[in-house]
Amino acid sequence: MSSANDHDALAGRAARFRAALAESPPLLWSFLYFFCLLSGYYVLRPVREAMAASSDVEAVFPPAMIAWFADRGVALGEFTLQFIFTAVFLIMLLLQPVYGWLVSRFARRVFLPVIYGFFIATLLVFYAMFDSGVAGRGLAFILWITVFNLFAVAVFWSFMADVFSNVEARRYYGYIGAAGTIGAFLGPVLTRTLVERVGIPNMMLVSAVLLTVCVACILQLRRHAVARETERGQASGEKPMGGEVMAGLKLIAREPLLRWLALMVVLGVGVGTLLYNEQNRIARTAFATAEERAAFFSTLDLAVNSLTLVVQLLITRALMSRFGIAPALLIPGVAIILGFSILAASPLPIIVAIVQVFTRASEFALAKPARETIYTRVGREWRYKAGAAIDTVVYRGGDLTFVWVHKILSAFGSSVVFGAGLLIALGMTFSAWRLLREEAKLPSERAPRPGDGAGTAPAMGKE
Repeated sequence: MSSANDHDALAGRAARFRAALAESPPLLWSFLYFFCLLSGYYVLRPVREAMAASSDVEAVFPPAMIAWFADRGVALGEFTLQFIFTAVFLIMLLLQPVYGWLVSRFARRVFLPVIYGFFIATLLVFYAMFDSGVAGRGLAFILWITVFNLFAVAVFWSFMADVFSNVEARRYYGYIGAAGTIGAFLGPVLTRTLVERVGIPNMMLVSAVLLTVCVACILQLRRHAVARETERGQASGEKPMGGEVMAGLKLIAREPLLRWLALMVVLGVGVGTLLYNEQNRIARTAFATAEERAAFFSTLDLAVNSLTLVVQLLITRALMSRFGIAPALLIPGVAIILGFSILAASPLPIIVAIVQVFTRASEFALAKPARETIYTRVGREWRYKAGAAIDTVVYRGGDLTFVWVHKILSAFGSSVVFGAGLLIALGMTFSAWRLLREEAKLPSERAPRPGDGAGTAPAMGKE
């Protein structure tokens, strides 16, 4: 009887998904887009991890850089992660005005393919670098893939806010997120299956093919974005949005909603970074061999992706459609507070693993889709400039800050690290609550609203 009930429930969920595809043609293209995007990223992620963990320092850093630090008494290989985090943040600062100029001066039909075209072209360069064994290729690739992950995903969600209304976002973002999770499953499988046969250089080409499919999806979805803007009387995304190249950071500084959103992201990054770094420190002492640690981390990743997919398919859509984004933003915070309270008292590896699974899964399955629905109710400059700034500069600034905070706190033991994490989790949850208060001030989208210009204040009153 139980088996029959499970089959009926599965059939019912499949029927609802087919109905959603039938009532929303862009959903299929969005599903394929995010699936290929995260598949392409996760095909390359093991290469990044292999480079970051390489004992061959010359494969990671250029010889001139190694020599420069050695002349000053610094063994660069001992500070690989700190150097990478710092370099990524500086690159984000440099790229932010470039990105702002691109989205200000060019129409959506130009800058979206250009961004993905740039990533595809650089993958071909990395193919040549890895194929010929160029010294320092590891650092270049690690920095590139970090920038790719943040910018490509940020642009994806900004574009989704052009395609879907707020009501549609609450109904469909769970499905779209699940497509990305399935892609995150497939990417490592492809790498594990192919890399020993074809080599690392050819994995760059596999990822480039997947990103090319993303460009095809963009071209299909652009028609639906134009139709939605025409229907609602909004300014066309097919025209340059104008504005300042640094408008994203200025909007975050000026607008309360964006400030609370940025603070919530920073504190969320802080929770994740402290947990991730402390988990690695505990694992080094809890497991005797590299193989045991690898098995532990792979099991952890599988558990995170599995729980994320289950929540996305069974809970996210129903929760946001019925209750809005409040539960999806607050539940992760409450769960993290509970988890860090337990860890502060008893930082055992198995408990660290459990909290890590729930923290990452709740971020991917609930908090991220909920945050992204907010951008469906604001102007395009908020979506493309402020949203990207939060997901890149602000995010990596938090990463850089807390990787050093952990280094300081870890000297006092795991309980101090998790006690600090508990305070940060409380701040993150408070920020989510204040964000919801600001989000409630946004206008309903039941009636079309003309305008939707650059999105500067009072853009909160524009779509």
